[in-house]
Amino acid sequence: MSDWIQIKIRTTSKNADTIAALLEQLGSLAVTYSDAEDSPILEPLPGERRLWPNTDVTGLFDKGTDDKAIVNSLKQILGDHVPVMSVNLEDRDWIRAWMDSFKPLKFGKKLWICPTWCKVPDSDAVTVMLDPGLAFGTGTHPTTSLCLEWLDGLNLLDKTVLDYGCGSGILAIAALKLGAKEAYGVDIDPQALEASEENAKRNGVLDKLTLCDGKKSSSVLTPAPVTVANILCGPLAELEPHIAKLTAQGGMLALSGILTEQAPEIIDAYSKDFNMALSREKDGWALITGQKK
Repeated sequence: MSDWIQIKIRTTSKNADTIAALLEQLGSLAVTYSDAEDSPILEPLPGERRLWPNTDVTGLFDKGTDDKAIVNSLKQILGDHVPVMSVNLEDRDWIRAWMDSFKPLKFGKKLWICPTWCKVPDSDAVTVMLDPGLAFGTGTHPTTSLCLEWLDGLNLLDKTVLDYGCGSGILAIAALKLGAKEAYGVDIDPQALEASEENAKRNGVLDKLTLCDGKKSSSVLTPAPVTVANILCGPLAELEPHIAKLTAQGGMLALSGILTEQAPEIIDAYSKDFNMALSREKDGWALITGQKK
């Protein structure tokens, strides 16, 4: 089996495309972008592409490539201060390796998120079958985990649940599997709504899920007794009037996608319509929960 060579450059979102083009000119067979510092970004609008503030750009080169010469060329062009790293990459069955890296995950007492090629080691589990994708949540991020654990701890029997910013539909589907009679999935990204529909179909709950464009949701949906929104601090603050309108009086609300230090800002933004408090923290991320007044 042959090896490959990876050359990775840490840069900014502004310069990432220029670096990628430079790697291709130097003979890279493929170029990938990845988050350099675990920085959250908003889902892109249709036709839009967003990168992380600090982005790693990685070029893949054939084994016979003179990586030292490429690194020297990059430093001459970009300057010695730019971090450039070269590593050998073992050739292997990458699809199998990727699949093996994902295992069933448990959230709370009974809820599991499981890739379709795995089996949950619990005969009494409430299971959501969901394959990892590039753009939307699968439960591995702390904010999604916090929301799933919150849902697992509620009595959702015969309740309607609103998943605002549904992405993959993971929270809405989990709520339905946990006993909710129906769920709303709201997102501004058509690709998210398509992913939610496909995942709901795979889990046999599509007939109980109503999907809606976020720009039209207030005129289409009725207020829900349980609302969960896993987005980011800025959009959450701006969406307070909209989310309040879509949450029934006395309804339960959970918000995540918020850094712990941002929690006071969100609590303040929602205090007009909700009694809110910091509920839990995980790896620097917060879950804020409360009840509509």
